Amino acid sequence: MTITTHMCRGNFRSSWVAQGGYDFVADALFNELVVDGYFMEFDDERSGGFAPLRFVPKGKYVVLGLVTSKKGDLEAKDDLKRRIEEAAKFVDVDQLCLSPQWRILLHAGGQFAVQGRADRQAAPGGGDRDEVWGTR
Repeated sequence: MTITTHMCRGNFRSSWVAQGGYDFVADALFNELVVDGYFMEFDDERSGGFAPLRFVPKGKYVVLGLVTSKKGDLEAKDDLKRRIEEAAKFVDVDQLCLSPQWRILLHAGGQFAVQGRADRQAAPGGGDRDEVWGTR
C-alpha cells in the first residue's frame, strides 16, 4: 500500500483559507511524517517556491499540483515543463509527478472554473508527461 497526504490550502467554490510557502514546515513534513508521497499545491503564487523540496528524502514522491482547477484556461505546455524543471533543481525529477490541483475538490459545490479542463492538461498521453519523463 502507498500512503500519501494532500497538503490542502482550501479551495471551495474558488475561495481559499491559507497561503505561503512550505518553507517553515518542510523539514518536519518530509522527514518526520511517515508517508510515501505528498500531493502539494504549486499552481499559483500563493503556494511559494520549490526550495522546500530540497528536504525530500530519496524514496519519497511529490505530486506537483501545477495544473490549476481555479481558472478555465489551460496552462501552456512549455510553462508546465519549465515549472517541473525548476522543481527538479531541488529534488530528483524521478521523485516528481504532475497532477491537476486537485481533482478531488471538483465536487457538488464545485469550483468556478471549467470542470474537466485540468484533466485535459495532465492526462496520460497528453504530451507533458512524455516530454519530461520519457516513455518509461
